[in-house]
Amino acid sequence: MKTRFQKLYAWIDDRVQLEDLVHFLGKKYVPVHRHSIWYYFGGVALFLFIIQVVTGILLLLYYKSGEELAFESIQFIMSKVEFGWLIRSIHSWAANLFVLAAMVHMFSVYFEKAYRKPREVTWLTGMLMFFLALGFGFSGYLLPWNELAFFATKVGTDIAGVIPVIGKPIMIFLRGGEDVTGATLSRFFGFHVAVFPGLFTILLGIHLILVQRQGMSSPMHPEGAPGTPQKTMPFFPNFLLRDLLLWLIVLNVLAILAVFFPWELGKKADPFAPAPAGIKPEWYFLFMFQTLKFIPPKIFIIDGEIFGILLFGLAGVLWMLVPFWDRKSARGEANQLVNYAGIFVVLFIIVLTIVGWIV
Repeated sequence: MKTRFQKLYAWIDDRVQLEDLVHFLGKKYVPVHRHSIWYYFGGVALFLFIIQVVTGILLLLYYKSGEELAFESIQFIMSKVEFGWLIRSIHSWAANLFVLAAMVHMFSVYFEKAYRKPREVTWLTGMLMFFLALGFGFSGYLLPWNELAFFATKVGTDIAGVIPVIGKPIMIFLRGGEDVTGATLSRFFGFHVAVFPGLFTILLGIHLILVQRQGMSSPMHPEGAPGTPQKTMPFFPNFLLRDLLLWLIVLNVLAILAVFFPWELGKKADPFAPAPAGIKPEWYFLFMFQTLKFIPPKIFIIDGEIFGILLFGLAGVLWMLVPFWDRKSARGEANQLVNYAGIFVVLFIIVLTIVGWIV
């Protein structure tokens, strides 16, 4: 006699052919080697993005955009809405963990040379999603309309404004005018809840399709004796269950952070007040902010800040296009220059972030 679950499964299978999906997943295998743990961080980033979407929708039920309403609506969420403080805290902490997981995933793909042929487009879509993740963080930071967010946004858009030729139009486009005002808040709200999620979802769909089509990247130099078959594990259920277990661990970490270190609201933004001392951006922008502070005012005939911004822009383009200039890895040869460049970037980000946090 069939159980209720079996009957339900059979009913659904008759309509959507679940057996075909299970059969497809059963044929997929994941390489097993000493660096296999890095495969899971892409799934962690996806899980945190899903949490962002769910908690963001819940916050949208009460949030009101506008110079006179934004701060008060967050106050209402945190003080009057049942578990509102928890949802906001989860959303804020998940945003930071999302960027961290995406960053770890990006560097693991880089060092494993998983961007090499035929995965160039997979790398490009991943990098575009990473830039959008930073955009999520920058646009969402202003939405509570508190003091720190207001001045951090002013500094951030000021930096964009110093780019030669296109800087001023970019700054005006971001702000919705010459200054950071309610128009900026409305514009950032639109970016955060509509433009960026739409673009991210499209890229995520392409990225996941490519990963499914191409499978997980194998190491350039397989472990074991030459001619030994590469160790693998079935994607379903072995890898998937491990992925879900890590998601559960991440959810617990997120819950602990949200409950014991709730996200503060701070003071309401006052455009006419002086900027508070020691204003700093979010941690994932801190290394760039600190670097610009160390660059001298003039480098030859170029303004130091402009030089720094152009240098970061060039570095970002080169990093994004690494599959196309790293020809050695594409041929299966070791490329120590790429490894050294990656190590330098990781150390540079860590050291400058720590310095920026302390100073």
